[in-house]
Amino acid sequence: MIIFAALYYMALGFFRRTKNEEKAEMSFIDHLEVLRGHLFRSVIAIALGAIIAGIWNKFIIKNILLGPTHSDFPTYGIICRIGKSLNMGNALCMEGISLRLQSTVVSGQFSMWFTVVLVSGLILAFPYVFYQFWNFIRPALTRKELQKTGGVIFWVSFLFFTGVLFGYFVVAPYALNFFYHFQLDELVENIWTINSYIDMMLPLVLGSGLAFQLPLVMYFLAQIGIVNATYLRKVRKYAVVVIFIIAGIITPGPDVVSQLAVAMPLMLLYEISIFLARKVDKERARRDAEEWS
Repeated sequence: MIIFAALYYMALGFFRRTKNEEKAEMSFIDHLEVLRGHLFRSVIAIALGAIIAGIWNKFIIKNILLGPTHSDFPTYGIICRIGKSLNMGNALCMEGISLRLQSTVVSGQFSMWFTVVLVSGLILAFPYVFYQFWNFIRPALTRKELQKTGGVIFWVSFLFFTGVLFGYFVVAPYALNFFYHFQLDELVENIWTINSYIDMMLPLVLGSGLAFQLPLVMYFLAQIGIVNATYLRKVRKYAVVVIFIIAGIITPGPDVVSQLAVAMPLMLLYEISIFLARKVDKERARRDAEEWS
């Protein structure tokens, strides 16, 4: 949605150009040339990040990618201590997964190694990639719009990395433990492949990073008039239900604490979205009052 909002601003910026701005018009081919330059620099940055990840691939795979399978993973100890402090005994305690992954394809391990290195490179290079994206659409924005979007690179990157950490340390351990211990019958044993493990981990982590962009998405949508604070407050109760359904799916256990651990950050993001939308509404009302005064 950020991309659609950005494209909207781009189109809006071109329509707002006047003769006084003295800006040279660029043809469609010129725009493609500029876009190609930004994409090329982004690919180079991802490649450099992938090279760094390739150098440290053993640490990334064993200690980070497979980290939630280890009994000393930080989340397990923290959640267990919280449960004991609430006089819940070992109800919240989770253990590492005694997991031996399999590769059932000839090139399975190599392809998964390449995927891990490439995605790691993308995560490392994300701020620069977004910087290139922002530089492409920046010329289409007016001076006032540029002032309102100050620090957007920092906030997009901050929310993305916060979401990635949330997905890795909170969402992934609960999901892995649930699927590992879930059985249709005692005769059915869970034997995972490296492909299925990575195919589950990457969407959880990257998906959380994208989900944490919710406040900025709502801010842009409020700027272009699709949503407002009144509407977001009106549908808040439905949003809370959806959030707890998502939390229940991620943490299907009977304890409330684990569901709150997932739901509370998402609810906080929604409240931040309302706050940002309210600021946009107040600014729009102030501009309207000045125009009619």
